[in-house]
Amino acid sequence: MREPDLRDLDVFVAVARTRNFRRAAIDIRVSVSSLSQRLRDLEERLGVRLMNRTTRSVALTEAGELLLSRVAPALRDVGDALDQVRGLREVASGRLRINAPPPAVDLVLAPMVGPFLKAYPQVDLDIVSESGFVDIVSAGFDAGVRYGEHLAQDMVAIPLSGPQSYVVVASPDYLARRGKPEHPKDLLDHDCIRARYSSGVMHDLEFEKAGQLVKVDPPAKLISTNMGLSMRAALDGAGIWATLDGYVGEALKSGALVRLLEDWCEPFSGPFLYYPSRRQTPPALRAFIDFVADGRKRNARG
Repeated sequence: MREPDLRDLDVFVAVARTRNFRRAAIDIRVSVSSLSQRLRDLEERLGVRLMNRTTRSVALTEAGELLLSRVAPALRDVGDALDQVRGLREVASGRLRINAPPPAVDLVLAPMVGPFLKAYPQVDLDIVSESGFVDIVSAGFDAGVRYGEHLAQDMVAIPLSGPQSYVVVASPDYLARRGKPEHPKDLLDHDCIRARYSSGVMHDLEFEKAGQLVKVDPPAKLISTNMGLSMRAALDGAGIWATLDGYVGEALKSGALVRLLEDWCEPFSGPFLYYPSRRQTPPALRAFIDFVADGRKRNARG
């Protein structure tokens, strides 16, 4: 025989409070016959009589009084908890965990953080910056950020920014000493500042012009995973640096760095925010998705 469930206890409490089967049935929206049967079943499962009832009155037994005193507060707590959980559908709150590679954090997410938290003060952001690939579901993240070629097929993905492009830069001092490369393969004869992924892999530099793809693996005078260090080294004339344009905009404007091989650096799609496909998207994530979409609409109008 099955144990009593919450619905059985709801029926008991409704009758115990109203002391009237018909009124209790109306309150919990069941028929009188169904309510009466559930109450009889509950008593049989417990092995005790909970109520003495006649055609005119309902009175709790000692066992009924004891059960009501313990169960009624517990059911109120359960109801309050369910109401709070349902409320989360309407109010964006709680912690939102996002995993993203450092360039996406620096250039795309960072400018969003302040305005988003101001718009949704009940949301707490937890952004983890790492270059390695992570299974966001098993690692406990709500969403991740990656570029299109690295997205899993079973994920929902939305553009997080407009197009980006890599740029190749060097300081005027370096170019005065070593000359200016005119073709990507010329980099093989230059000192370069390279980056290595957390996996230990150092990918070839890729260039494309008019459908022609060129890959080169130039010598690295400096290998670093720190953007600040790489920038400092490039400014100080240590070598040629290939990086995202967002890191060097000000240095190019001021002339501290010079852009090279510009016709070989075609724009590409920016990063995507991706998350598991599911019907109930967490409210904090839904708020961030809407925030991103609104920002892209504003930028398109601007």
